[in-house]
Amino acid sequence: MKKWRMLILACVDVFLVNMAYLIVINMTYSDEFRKIVTIYKDDFIIVSLIYLISFFIFRMYNSLWHLTGTDEFLLGVGGSVLAGVVSIIYTRFIGSVIPLNVSVLSVILVICFVLGIRIAYRVYRRMLIYMPYKYSPDQKRVMIVGAGSAGTMIINEILSRRDLKLNPVVLIDDNPYKKRKRISGVKVQGTTKDIPMIAEEKRIDLIIIAIPSLKNEEKMKLIDICKQTKCKLQIIPGIYEIISGKASVSKIKDVELEDLLGRDPILLDNDGISDYITGKTVLVTGGGGSIGSELCRQIVTFKPSKLIIFDIYENNAYDIQNELWSKYPNIYVKTLIGSIRDEKRLEEIFDEYKIDVVFHAAAHKHVPLMEDSPKEAIKNNVFGTLNLARQAHNHNIDKFVMISTDKAVNPTNIMGATKRLCEMIVQAMNKESKTDFVSVRFGNVLGSNGSVVPLFKRQIAEGGPVTVTHQNITRYFMLIPEASQLVLQAGAFAKGGEIFVLDMGKPVKIYDLACDLIRLSGFEPNKDIKIKFTGLRPGEKLYEELLMSEEGLGDTSHNKIYIGKPTFESMDKLIIKLNMLKELLKEDSNEKIKDMMENIVPTYHRVDKSEVAIDKDK
Repeated sequence: MKKWRMLILACVDVFLVNMAYLIVINMTYSDEFRKIVTIYKDDFIIVSLIYLISFFIFRMYNSLWHLTGTDEFLLGVGGSVLAGVVSIIYTRFIGSVIPLNVSVLSVILVICFVLGIRIAYRVYRRMLIYMPYKYSPDQKRVMIVGAGSAGTMIINEILSRRDLKLNPVVLIDDNPYKKRKRISGVKVQGTTKDIPMIAEEKRIDLIIIAIPSLKNEEKMKLIDICKQTKCKLQIIPGIYEIISGKASVSKIKDVELEDLLGRDPILLDNDGISDYITGKTVLVTGGGGSIGSELCRQIVTFKPSKLIIFDIYENNAYDIQNELWSKYPNIYVKTLIGSIRDEKRLEEIFDEYKIDVVFHAAAHKHVPLMEDSPKEAIKNNVFGTLNLARQAHNHNIDKFVMISTDKAVNPTNIMGATKRLCEMIVQAMNKESKTDFVSVRFGNVLGSNGSVVPLFKRQIAEGGPVTVTHQNITRYFMLIPEASQLVLQAGAFAKGGEIFVLDMGKPVKIYDLACDLIRLSGFEPNKDIKIKFTGLRPGEKLYEELLMSEEGLGDTSHNKIYIGKPTFESMDKLIIKLNMLKELLKEDSNEKIKDMMENIVPTYHRVDKSEVAIDKDK
């Protein structure tokens, strides 16, 4: 099919070239037309071949006619000029003597014909395909913010793909020079401050932000303006994602909450991280989870000698293994299935693979589920961590970095209490060991398993209601890659016993988060999509803290990582309490277990739901 297409195009070009010559001869030598044509017919085959060879050299037959643009235009001009020069040389010095003015004027006419038919085809295709859809009622009317190269690419993408059912109606740009200019027929009609007015006036359904170079602060301001409309909002990837190859300009995506957070890119001390990872054997527990898998992605960039992914859930672990095998074929990546509850299994792994560094991300994290199953939380989080810490100590590894949570600060739920007890184990073990044991504490991560965001999206897609536990509940949020990078950086700072606290930015009200997601989906909160308050769940706090008062807070050389002072507890005393807790797990009383946890973790205080005023009717 491709060969036939090229043959047809070549035949068309041969016809146009010779037609140009004949027209010029007729216009300039009408009285001697037959004489000049007789001279030209001896050369037309050679001239045609010269033009075809030149067009092939300039790759004119590799272009798509319906996407003909500046590049194709310049190639056409270049090919025609080169062929014209060669044909003039040939006809003047080798072939028949065709008048010079005929040859020169023919080159100009060839350019007009050859490029004109391509442009005409594009116009025809645009009218044939686009016009029937332009006023179709099922088309979404689109506003594009940014009349630069990215905006142009988006318009061309939309116009070339009618299956998208999008109609580019208006462009927005803050450059006053561009006002009232047109790009592919779409007019620049205002600046960003005019977005709400123009969106209403033009009955816009979808706004696409097409400015990949936007800084986070500017992006947030622009999104806030767009949120004043009732339009769905989409955005092209940032310039960093485009340059790094993670995305392309044409990859339009929905505006996500990470775009609203306005988090700046993380600057890492790569040398410090390389010192303890490069050439080492690294074990990541919970390596198939959201945080664990991202840690694996970050770790392989520092070229460990071996990366061991350890997880009880085989599917996710298998997925991240295959991903890393594909991207980093020269890095040894091994996935092992097992539970941190099984100390014998852990011992086998440490013996066989000679582990140097451990990132401990395996844990039960769902607060309401753990309230109903406190034994499982303790078995996995507490005694799993103890098993892992013992093996790290017994095998004299370099570093042990445990992923903790803001819920460990003054916990009101069993999950938070178990994570605080894990921190106590890590700190106590550090006092006994040559291994550097540290914890890294941060809040919620967007997109993690169990995050509220996927729930909200699903509820919006179903038409609502969106369920929020309390109108005033607030949480800290961070991006998964950001959290993982800072965990690696904290490991480089580790001297032993510290609790590193990550800068989570400002706390976010979950109610506001739900409203933003509804608006970004093109709906009005509590009008199109209702928000329903369900009441705080067992063990849930209105707000989370990142640091206990007795820990204090110190700076590190990284502006997003802080350090809490160690609050050591004797390992011997802690082991006695842990043994008592283990015996209690044999009984069938969740209340006794929670009582014991309150005894072991002084800051753990169970909150009765009645202690918090709940208004479910708003």
